[in-house]
Amino acid sequence: MSRVVVVGGGLAGITAALDLARPGTEVMLLEARPRLGGAAYSIERDGLVVDNGQHVFLRCCDQYRALLDRLAVTADTTLQERLDIPMIAPGRRRARLRRDGLPAPLHLARSLLGLGLVSPADRARAAVAMLRLRAIDPDDPAADARSFGGWLDAQRQSPAAIEALWRLITVATLNLEPRDASLAQAAYVFQTGLLRDAAAGDIGWSRVPLSELHDGPARRALADAGAEVHVGARVQEISARTPGGGFEVRTADGPIDADAVVLAVQSQRAGGLLPAGALADPTAPERLGASSILNLHVHYDRRVLDAPFVAAIDSPVSWIFDRTASARATDGQVLALSLSAADEIEHLDVDALRDRFLPALTELLPAAREAQVQRFLVHREHHATFRAAPGSRALRPGPVTALPGFVLAGAWTDTGWPATMEGAVRSGHAAAAALAPALATPPMVTA
Repeated sequence: MSRVVVVGGGLAGITAALDLARPGTEVMLLEARPRLGGAAYSIERDGLVVDNGQHVFLRCCDQYRALLDRLAVTADTTLQERLDIPMIAPGRRRARLRRDGLPAPLHLARSLLGLGLVSPADRARAAVAMLRLRAIDPDDPAADARSFGGWLDAQRQSPAAIEALWRLITVATLNLEPRDASLAQAAYVFQTGLLRDAAAGDIGWSRVPLSELHDGPARRALADAGAEVHVGARVQEISARTPGGGFEVRTADGPIDADAVVLAVQSQRAGGLLPAGALADPTAPERLGASSILNLHVHYDRRVLDAPFVAAIDSPVSWIFDRTASARATDGQVLALSLSAADEIEHLDVDALRDRFLPALTELLPAAREAQVQRFLVHREHHATFRAAPGSRALRPGPVTALPGFVLAGAWTDTGWPATMEGAVRSGHAAAAALAPALATPPMVTA
């Protein structure tokens, strides 16, 4: 019987372990934290259950949605019938970015042409730029080396159009400002989510705390599949055994022998766990860098938002989600403010954040002016995602390494996707498939 050790219990590690668990293979998953789910989890704070960040998925995230099916939790999520993003700005009428029944890319044309938050000339230029973005090859190294913001400037996109259209999507999906993002990665996001399939960009989200969506259900699915799960098990070192092959995975409780290993941890930690000779450039994962996300949870004594979520422009606020039910609040309304690309504000103290964002909320939501704030909670993810900056594609390895039986997984690996739940799940499938030559029988990928 072959033993595979999966190091890391995020979505990538969960997916790889589920794919690999089958007769003839012993799968052991080791997770340093006390829970599974990786970068998508929830915690209890001051009587509320809050997510570490507002994670969403799109209809085109077919692999992540298949994982939800496998975990039997799809019913705990919501998926829009049609893309519909309410957009608000201080002192201005609400607008909507939504699709109609036309095929892509015409499905957004009517909405874009009627978007009152930008001028008619800006809307026309944005439509032309959208068509040109369809022609960008996301696999072209020259496109990866170029800044998306620089490309937008070359397309004569005004600051107003960038704020209302391009930044809205880029910051939410790449966790970077357009000027800091790779053109190739931005093109991939817009092409996959908005420009090729009319239904691809419909937005989905969890109706329950993220740990209820991922942690418990994953443990049950892994147990049913015959995999062994250890939480609170931090791996200190992984080394290749010679002669005879195989690996030694060392934890605080001692060494574990393995015939194969899936390393499915964040890029900032991966480099320190790579066995000698695994990658030609073992510094590449860390050199990807990281972008932060700041999450604010505001509990009002009454309802102040009349939609499941809204996107804000011309404001320090970006996206606002109603998380009252999932937070288990018994009164009022709990709003989650997801502030991506937060490197410049992530170190502000709680009082400074209150002073900045509560007035911004009252400018956006008139009902908040008379409401009382009962709780104001801050959650910081300093290394939320890798940086999809110009040139980053060259630093993202695929699943296969130079060591047979040692493979990589994680949203930072070269899946083509940015740092998303979909990218993480796809990397787990790829890692499991890459181990086929090292195991007695190929992995049974179900998605």
